[in-house]
Amino acid sequence: MHTVIKPGYKSILSSYDTQKAIALMKRLFEDRFSSALNLLRVSAPLFVDEQSGINDTLNGWERPVSFEISQTGIKAEVVQSLAKWKRLALKRYDFYPGKGLYTDMNAIRRDEDELDNLHSVYVDQWDWEKVILEENRNIDYLKEVVIEIINAMCDTEETLQSIYPQLKSLGRIDRNVTFITSQELLDLYPDQDAKQRENSFVKTHPTTFIIGIGDKLKSGKPHDNRAPDYDDWALNGDIMLWNNMLDCAMEISSMGIRVNEQGLKEQLIKSGCTDRENLYYHSLLLGGKLPLTIGGGIGQSRMSMLMLGKAHIGEVQASLWDEETVTSCQNAGIMLL
Repeated sequence: MHTVIKPGYKSILSSYDTQKAIALMKRLFEDRFSSALNLLRVSAPLFVDEQSGINDTLNGWERPVSFEISQTGIKAEVVQSLAKWKRLALKRYDFYPGKGLYTDMNAIRRDEDELDNLHSVYVDQWDWEKVILEENRNIDYLKEVVIEIINAMCDTEETLQSIYPQLKSLGRIDRNVTFITSQELLDLYPDQDAKQRENSFVKTHPTTFIIGIGDKLKSGKPHDNRAPDYDDWALNGDIMLWNNMLDCAMEISSMGIRVNEQGLKEQLIKSGCTDRENLYYHSLLLGGKLPLTIGGGIGQSRMSMLMLGKAHIGEVQASLWDEETVTSCQNAGIMLL
């Protein structure tokens, strides 16, 4: 647990204006983002059946919060993300290629191992998913979607700064996206770990998309872990933005083209998770009964931090914090929500 606040930091907006600006930012971004990608807003579950295989296992070791429903005896899990649920929803709601959905996703990450300026036990993001054709399962299409998302962010930021001119001192998100594979990143910085590589590269390329996360690199390790049953590890990646307030690279979105039948088989074998093949979601996918999709999540609190110039995620979301974080923020004059 580590909280770092720059000396002399002071929030640009008051607490009241911060709440107004967060609400405005979310409305602006949802309008631009959903229009650009042709997405329909839908309702989403807070929890799912433990036995369904629908919950996201993230990196494979995080424990979901679970509880038993007394009336049914079903053991439910609070979602860790909606990666699989969204694909099922697209099938159930009869979405057609070129059309998708988005929703607010709220999760609890009880095993979050980095409670700091950017990481919280509480996660809030826009989860989205879109039906695509087989011909769209390629890097070029992935890049096109990344650029659309970045443009929606930049349009939102410009409008927000026109309403709150004091935010112009923060600068702007760079619309020019630099694309680099995780292997190319390793080749550039062979003596650095993944986080150090991200910081080294994104500092000079402030809007970066790192392609290919989950599979092993030449080093024998992946750039980062990914669950084997939603993203295609060769067709996914992270949108990274440079955070001037914290002097670090900040992941704003994890996204990608989803696995097809063959990709799921291969990644389950690589991960030693072939036992999942009989779960409801996995059996549908392996049986060719789910649509081909692209999707991901976009951090709401992180976007709020970036666009409002906040030093700590606790300034834009309500969560629980350790004593060190509370004390550090109090000493810096920061009010945690």
